[in-house]
Amino acid sequence: MMNKHETINYLELPAKSISAAQAFFGEVFQWSFETYGPDYLAFSDSTIEGGFYQSELSATQENGSALVVFYSDNLTATQSKIVAAGGTIVTPEFSFPGGSRFHFSDPNGNEYAVWKKTE
Repeated sequence: MMNKHETINYLELPAKSISAAQAFFGEVFQWSFETYGPDYLAFSDSTIEGGFYQSELSATQENGSALVVFYSDNLTATQSKIVAAGGTIVTPEFSFPGGSRFHFSDPNGNEYAVWKKTE
């Protein structure tokens, strides 16, 4: 991945279970991983790199955390993959000007969103 000056370069997320994070994101989003000891797991996909660190805390909007938002061409299919892999839909799909989205939590309780542009 090319590093660009003054852009978001890396994302770190809490995980109560590093192995649950690896299984979930590997299955749903086909991320690749590299382990750095028992308390850290690096990930990468085609757009960003990051890691999961061992923590009993969860990242949610309610707790004031930043929200990581994925894009999907097919919200229904992505939602089905998330649920099948052990994720939970925490906010059902809703529309907003320009698109629609839903929020989910991973098996570690971290909240994310997936959106699709209105055609």
